[in-house]
Parts: sequence; C-alpha cells; structure tokens
Amino acid sequence: MNPLKITTRDAATGPVLEITGALDHHTAPHLRAHVTATALDAGRRLVLDLKGVTFCDSSGISALIAARHHAHTAHADIALAAVPANMLRILRIVGLDQIFPLHPDTATATRPGPASP
Repeated sequence: MNPLKITTRDAATGPVLEITGALDHHTAPHLRAHVTATALDAGRRLVLDLKGVTFCDSSGISALIAARHHAHTAHADIALAAVPANMLRILRIVGLDQIFPLHPDTATATRPGPASP
C-alpha cells in the first residue's frame, strides 16, 4: 500500500494541500480529517494539488466531495490542480468535472480571481 502524504502550504489565494500516494478507503479518512482541520476564510480558495496521487477509488472521490462541502460551508472556493489522467477520467465519467474547477497546475489554480479556469 502506498501511504498518503499531505503537505500544506499557503498561497496568495489560500491553503494548498499537496496530496501524494494512494487515495483509497484506507487513506481517505486522513484526507477528510486534514481538510476539516484546515482553516478556511470566506472568499479564499482551497487548492488540492493531486499531481502525486497514484490511485483513487470511490472513497477518495467521496473525500474530494467532502472537501468541497467544507470549503462551501466556509464560503470559500475549492479547485483541483494537476489531476492525473486516470483520475480526471473518473471525474468526467461521474460528472464531477462540472462541479470542481480543474487547473493544469497549482500556479494556475492559485492565481487571484475566480476559481474557474
């Protein structure tokens, strides 16, 4: 099993969580807890940098949806950056590419302005 590693840093637009490893039923609770512990201010943006995600199952997708809910509850935006091709395919199949702003990289996702590209 590839353990999940989450690194948090601040950007001009808000917190960036760099996620590395497998996002599955074993590790998704760790992401949920990390997101919930991340303070979000209204009008800011939570960016999930997924370039290091090697695997994602339905539990991982559920954790992303929970992150979106956390951001919206705080009146903040959320964006996904550097989504791996296999994960992007899943997001498109289930229609989540319509509710998550997707960016090619963290630099693009953290530009001031609307979260949508």
